[in-house]
Amino acid sequence: MRVSWNGVLIVVGALLVLIEVVLGGFSGFDLVLIGSSLVLGGVIGFLLHSATAGFIAASVLALGYIAAGRRWVRARLRRPKVSTNVDAVVGQRALVIRTVASHEPGQVRVRDEVWRARPAAGAGPFDVGAEVTIEGVEGVTLLVRGAAS
Repeated sequence: MRVSWNGVLIVVGALLVLIEVVLGGFSGFDLVLIGSSLVLGGVIGFLLHSATAGFIAASVLALGYIAAGRRWVRARLRRPKVSTNVDAVVGQRALVIRTVASHEPGQVRVRDEVWRARPAAGAGPFDVGAEVTIEGVEGVTLLVRGAAS
């Protein structure tokens, strides 16, 4: 029995794509692109009736992806870091809605949320209506300082 190497390229490439799908993109789509290179090489080999042409095409496509395409794909998949929860409020401005003093924590409104607040070291007190900047967080209490104009 004679082996069709172009068929082997297509099957191996399809298996790599399938593995990537099962892994859910775990390898950053490397297997999809290398598998696609093998499939395309196999198809080219079939069209030209040459296993050598199929292997060369698959090799050139895979190396091209590794050399240039991989960086491009990774850049598109990278998600920018988005601050969430407590990290997202540090540096924001807030409006005092209940007097903030070191001996008596008050409340501030940040965007549409109300937070417990107390003055940061060496700052305060702040009366209702004052604008403050959030300097840090301690537990569930914001540490605030007077807003610089």
